[in-house]
Amino acid sequence: MIKITLKDGSVKELENEMSIIEIAKSISEGLARVATAGTVNGKTVDLRYIVKEDCELNILTFNEDEGRRAFRHTAAHILSQAVKRLFPEAKLAIGPAIDNGFYYDFDLEGGFSNEDLDKIEAEMKKIVKEDLSIECFQLPREEAIKFMKEQDEPYKVELIEDLPEGEIITFYKQGEFTDLCAGPHLMTTKPVKAFKLTKLAGAYWRGNEKNKMLARIYGTAFTKKAELDEYLEAVEEAKKRDHNKLGRELKLFTTSEPIGQGLPLLMPKGARIVQLLQRWVEDEEQKRGYLLTKTPLMAKSDLYKISGHWDHYKEGMFVLGNEEKDNEVFALRPMTCPFQFTVYKAESKSYRDLPLRYAETSTLFRNESSGEMHGLIRVRQFTISEGHLACRPDQLEDEFKGVVDLINYMLDTLGLREDISYRLSLWDENNKEKYIGEPEAWNAVQNKMREILNHLGIEYTEAVGEAAFYGPKLDLQIKNVHGKEDTIITAQIDFSLAERFGMTYVDKDGQEKYPYVIHRTSIGCYERTLALLIEKYAGAFPVWLAPVQVKLLPISEKYHDYADEVYAELKKNNIRVEVDYRAEKIGYKIREARNERAPYILVVGEKEAENKEIAVRSRKNGDEGSISIDNFIERIVKEIESKER
Repeated sequence: MIKITLKDGSVKELENEMSIIEIAKSISEGLARVATAGTVNGKTVDLRYIVKEDCELNILTFNEDEGRRAFRHTAAHILSQAVKRLFPEAKLAIGPAIDNGFYYDFDLEGGFSNEDLDKIEAEMKKIVKEDLSIECFQLPREEAIKFMKEQDEPYKVELIEDLPEGEIITFYKQGEFTDLCAGPHLMTTKPVKAFKLTKLAGAYWRGNEKNKMLARIYGTAFTKKAELDEYLEAVEEAKKRDHNKLGRELKLFTTSEPIGQGLPLLMPKGARIVQLLQRWVEDEEQKRGYLLTKTPLMAKSDLYKISGHWDHYKEGMFVLGNEEKDNEVFALRPMTCPFQFTVYKAESKSYRDLPLRYAETSTLFRNESSGEMHGLIRVRQFTISEGHLACRPDQLEDEFKGVVDLINYMLDTLGLREDISYRLSLWDENNKEKYIGEPEAWNAVQNKMREILNHLGIEYTEAVGEAAFYGPKLDLQIKNVHGKEDTIITAQIDFSLAERFGMTYVDKDGQEKYPYVIHRTSIGCYERTLALLIEKYAGAFPVWLAPVQVKLLPISEKYHDYADEVYAELKKNNIRVEVDYRAEKIGYKIREARNERAPYILVVGEKEAENKEIAVRSRKNGDEGSISIDNFIERIVKEIESKER
């Protein structure tokens, strides 16, 4: 008998080996109808997988992440089959499932048009109706290469040739269409009924800008039309909140082709928000014992060779000069740590001097590839709330906890913490050349980091291979409105660079020792944080962050003088106010102020001028009627000081 332990802990016994789909049918026909894949002892497999021995089995549906991916991966194959029917000359590249759907890359002369998407969708519906059985087969590597050459699919040939000799290659076939694929897939095309092709884009083959640009078709798929409609509605809402669109409409930032990609210009309103954030961060860091530094924007290559950046990060740096021709080669700094380490070294340190906490509002430069640029999220020049803490081993946990406490305070105040997930990024012991330091040290520090996070009660996932080259890190992950995940803040434990830089302190025993270094940001990159705040609040920032807190609207020219009086009182109390003196109807001016997301609109006319009052309209409460100027000022000042959201 074969014993199968199911997800609910129950045990099912099989007299003979069976496929997962057969096991699902033996449990219930309903389960078999919605099954998309399975996991056997934690590994995701196809429904065709034959269970031959005792195992833990979870039959997946669309409701689970891996089950959803199998469903959408099948949708990607239906897309590629439709494209090959309509555009036989198109060459297939890759077509994975992604978090919110799927895509497929094609090499097609002239690419696709939006009208083509409608035709492709219609053909996909035909394929679904045909209820094509999806079959899996395997070929030895050399036969697989020959097969794909016969199909005239050069990108597939390249993928197979990159696999080791002797590898067995898996294919999936539906009708006349066959694709190189490891799976898993559904049993037939029939279940994929609710789908939509969402957009066209360009993508370099294998993500390398030196390779050919391919045409990428994005889509999404659900089991029910209602779920698809709900998702598409959410996508439309996300487009309205997209910082790249809304930030420009609200005149927060702009870009310029002659200046360059990934180099946004903050306009006065956007610059004001960043200034407010920066002053708040610097003041809070000072309260928590940080010492401010200000260091150069560039350095000789010698500095980066000491830190290891020259060997491990040079491709991501802007290098000024040529090592073969110039006596001195400089590079714009991609991070501040080597500079603050040099500050540490300027004076000898005793164990009594530690912990030392350095902070700096740093402008950094990273040579991101052009395909990675996106609004304020990923740029080539950015400003970061960077800091480095040097501490003794006995201080490490408390200092790391203090870093996390500062980060959480910042995120709570901004309203972003509820959107955060925590990730412990570890080294990849199978790719040691990416890192500095010995395995024993890596394992010890990673275990210490797990211990600290567990003491803090933080729920986190682990990601192998995502560590910095000098140590593990806690990454705070956040998704933008389109579901793309990025790191907003990091805190890293570094056990290597202090020794490389000769950073020491004299301990109680009179011996020189190397401190641990914690690398951290408190609010992350200001540009990225601004982008996330635009999307979070749809441009309607909390009052304390709003670039214009009050829009003052005189009903007509007769009340300009009184508007000037109100303006002067507000300015005297450091309230950011703009007056709309235009000879427009008041209804129009109110609508314009709303579109600008002003937290407060103050209207002044005859009644208000006579009574020394203002008519208040707030973003939260609408028309609130007339109150005295003093009462309004008292109210808004309290709101600003409390950083109310």
